[in-house]
Amino acid sequence: MSIEQQLTQMKQAIEKAKDMKYRAEAKLEELENQKSRLLEELEDLGVKPEELDSEIMRLEQTIEQTLKETWELIPKELIDHER
Repeated sequence: MSIEQQLTQMKQAIEKAKDMKYRAEAKLEELENQKSRLLEELEDLGVKPEELDSEIMRLEQTIEQTLKETWELIPKELIDHER
């Protein structure tokens, strides 16, 4: 391979690396913006990021309890016994 061909390949590799860098920077900016939006949404909901796991657990428990209470309100003869 000639020096000229090697230089051409190097130039192409550098251009490819620059393109990848620009894409990565754009993706990082997009992810940072998404993170900011999510943190704002959490703040609007009154949930701190460090409390998110416990809030999810609390909501799951609330859903389970509400489902249980709802099933109890349905007359037994209307419930499929295979459930």
